[in-house]
Amino acid sequence: MIKSVSDEEQKKNIARQILKALPEWFGIPESTEKYISESGEQEMLVAFENEVPIGFISLKKTGKDTVELAVMGVKKEYHRQGIGKELFNTAKCAVRDKGYSFIQVKTVQMGKYKEYDATNMFYLSLGFKEFEVFPTLWDEWNPCQIYVMAI
Repeated sequence: MIKSVSDEEQKKNIARQILKALPEWFGIPESTEKYISESGEQEMLVAFENEVPIGFISLKKTGKDTVELAVMGVKKEYHRQGIGKELFNTAKCAVRDKGYSFIQVKTVQMGKYKEYDATNMFYLSLGFKEFEVFPTLWDEWNPCQIYVMAI
């Protein structure tokens, strides 16, 4: 079941619980804390199983027509079960209904790390298109790939 969560502290707690369980993707403590902190201020959709959060997606307005998939995580034991896709599709419908035209997402460029190659493939499977790579936006070891999607 996917629900919108509006309480700032609850959003931060959900983000913390899930991101801390995904160190392969969220292993830089400062970056992870920033995702957690910012998630409290963003629109959040959460996948629950028996009232326990198992995945979430946070969305951030980046322009009058664009929203960013700011952070997303699904507990590893629920990977490859369609939960991430369901979260994304629910988010996509919600932002379309609010009048947005585009969704963007940033991740590490394909070919750098196995875990992020899987992430890139996930975004491509959802229909995202490669937009641009910023080689040093984050740092030289993590070139930033930006994907976009018209909705």
